[in-house]
Amino acid sequence: MDRNFILAMVLSVGVLLMWQQFVAGPQQEEFRAAQEAAQEAAQKAVQSDAPVNPDIDGLNGNLNGAETVSVDDALTATPGRIPIHTPALEGSINLEGGRIDDLNLTQYRETLDDDSPTIRLLSPRATEHGHYAQQGWIAGGNVGENALWRSATGAVLTPETPVTLTREQDGLIFEKKFSIDDRFMFAVEQSVRNETGETQNLTPYALVIQRGVPEDLRRGLVHEGPVGVIGTVLFSRKYNTLKKNDNKAVNESGVGGWIGITNKYWLAAVVPPQNEEMKASLDNVGTEAAPIFRASYSLPVRSVAPGESIMLTSHLFTGAKDVDILQSYEALPEKGGLGVYDFDKAVDWGFLFVLTRPIFYTLNYFGDLTGNFGLAILILTVIIKILLFPLANKGYESMSKMKKLQPEIEKLKERCGDDKTKMQQEMMALYKKEKMNPLAGCFPILLQMPVFFALYKTLFITIEMRHEPFILWIKDLSAPDPTTIFNLFGLLPFEPTAVPVVGAFLGIGVLPILMGVAMWFQTKLNPPPADPTQAQIFAMMPFVFVFIFAPFAAGLVLYWFWNTFLGIIQQWLIMKKNGVSVDWGERIKIPGLGKSGDRETK
Repeated sequence: MDRNFILAMVLSVGVLLMWQQFVAGPQQEEFRAAQEAAQEAAQKAVQSDAPVNPDIDGLNGNLNGAETVSVDDALTATPGRIPIHTPALEGSINLEGGRIDDLNLTQYRETLDDDSPTIRLLSPRATEHGHYAQQGWIAGGNVGENALWRSATGAVLTPETPVTLTREQDGLIFEKKFSIDDRFMFAVEQSVRNETGETQNLTPYALVIQRGVPEDLRRGLVHEGPVGVIGTVLFSRKYNTLKKNDNKAVNESGVGGWIGITNKYWLAAVVPPQNEEMKASLDNVGTEAAPIFRASYSLPVRSVAPGESIMLTSHLFTGAKDVDILQSYEALPEKGGLGVYDFDKAVDWGFLFVLTRPIFYTLNYFGDLTGNFGLAILILTVIIKILLFPLANKGYESMSKMKKLQPEIEKLKERCGDDKTKMQQEMMALYKKEKMNPLAGCFPILLQMPVFFALYKTLFITIEMRHEPFILWIKDLSAPDPTTIFNLFGLLPFEPTAVPVVGAFLGIGVLPILMGVAMWFQTKLNPPPADPTQAQIFAMMPFVFVFIFAPFAAGLVLYWFWNTFLGIIQQWLIMKKNGVSVDWGERIKIPGLGKSGDRETK
């Protein structure tokens, strides 16, 4: 998809090149410089004499070299499990380590098929892509990753019935009480009672482990890998970055925040008490060949005198990155939340967050209001048109004037012949005389490009758009139009998109075709370029864009079609106002063809 997007940008008649040069380019350079500075600081910290975070060095979940097993075999092999059953989650707590390593999201399926499996978020550590979360204490150098717990109360963890686990280690009595809401947040109350004759020092820790790189990894447009807000600063490292370079690890400390591992739509994150300083790491504790990604933190040491107890409450999020849900946990406790700082930054809003966030909120609001995110996209397009109306109007006014000047320009061509320098001088003089800016006509497209990219990003990363239908055959606005002209829209038993290399461009559905038709009509409203070759290229653009947009999300194509359609109406009205006639059958001259050197085509 990234390649398609870049190709679309290149073919946008140089407009995107201007955007990249003067706006996005400088922003990317600043972002890259900030990343390099952060990476350099992390590298210096890793290379220093003293480890940044010695407390969590042993929390590696390391199974390098161990043979992997299936999920079913791993679940069967464990000594005992406590079932988890909520409206949103199904799974179990592993009594070995007291960790949560078996979790399915019951409200989300892998495909639109009703019989499709639900999304498995967490899996036992011995599986190929073992993904789990664990909280505990480091006592006497023992992290208790594999300690065996037993159930003290509760047979099933539900929102109404918490579960308590206990274990004993060298005179220390450990207890974990798991509770859960009806969405995706676990609360873990941990206590330790010291029944030894000496004061004991204990360090609280938590971690999220992901073995290997997920098979459905999306590269480029969305962050996938360890991520977290440490204190007030967002840190993120992609899977392949940590896999190939140990020096890219993050070792930081801060008061409050959260850390975890995220994929496109899903997040597993551990959340410490927000008033305590945590030492956090985002790293690869495996090898490049067999990576084990870890997001972990430790809290300040607790001293427990003989006969005394201490208690700590932390949280664990395991679910979909629904923005409303994430932000509900950001709310302060007195308002029903947990006060988790910047929790919605688990969603990769990108460097154009000033656009992606408002676009998302608008779509989410109207999607909830109308019950249809396709209608929300249509409403969003109208709002954008209204906001950009004054600038777009100037651009359309300029194009109308240029269209009106076409007879004069044709006379200049005849008078100047092949002298291009003279032709340019005469045209500039004409523009100056008519008080016109020929570049003003680029404004409507130029203004749309940041919005286009931001909408593309929003549709791609937000789970609210996932599997959302529009009308008729559009069942998922975040996926391409499922119809294709190359198998007569499903009448032939042939799947064009399966063709190697070019298959992604052959899914020419109804929406891309409608978009191409709309673009063709719009080209008829614009003045043709003075250069015949450029005119020929412009005439081909609608056809080319049909292939380019075919693999894009249906919601994005819907936006572009509707935006073009509204632009045609706006431009046509302006042309009528300026007394410019519209000839939908206008002929385009293509040099070098035909009996007399030119051939006219409609």
